[in-house]
Amino acid sequence: MSVWKRIQNIFAKHEPPHEEESLLAIGPGDVIEVSLETYQVTGKTRNLNRNAVMLTLQDGNRVRYFLIEERERTVYQLYDVIDGRLDSVDEIPSTIELDDATYHLEEQFSGKVTATGSTAFQSSGEQHIWQFQSDDRRLLRIEWQDGRIMLYEGESILPADVQIIRGT
Repeated sequence: MSVWKRIQNIFAKHEPPHEEESLLAIGPGDVIEVSLETYQVTGKTRNLNRNAVMLTLQDGNRVRYFLIEERERTVYQLYDVIDGRLDSVDEIPSTIELDDATYHLEEQFSGKVTATGSTAFQSSGEQHIWQFQSDDRRLLRIEWQDGRIMLYEGESILPADVQIIRGT
């Protein structure tokens, strides 16, 4: 290589390295593999006050919900909807017994959410969330928005068990 080409390469603008998109950018049309099961993302609810999204996953007729929250480390939780009701959202207890398991309230928060695609709540708005955990590390999640309550039961997922396949 000539000296002149070397000098040109020194002053040439190089393309910056490609930054990987945040996991929170996943949305409808993407495909995700969780614990060796492949799902299509059909909906997304994003909490604007936290670095968290709740994805609606579909595999055939089965619909599940996948929470991704970026904290000091990324947290993954996979949920199934459970049937049930509560008498009042104002009286959610700090301890809930369900299927021979006792769930203890870990966190309660609310915030503005946006909804995209097919989600449990079809509109954006203020959402209240209660997260519980049992002694055997099973999870229970209660969401309330616009007078509607959703109950979920799930488990934490290891980061190594999550594979993201971006849609086009």
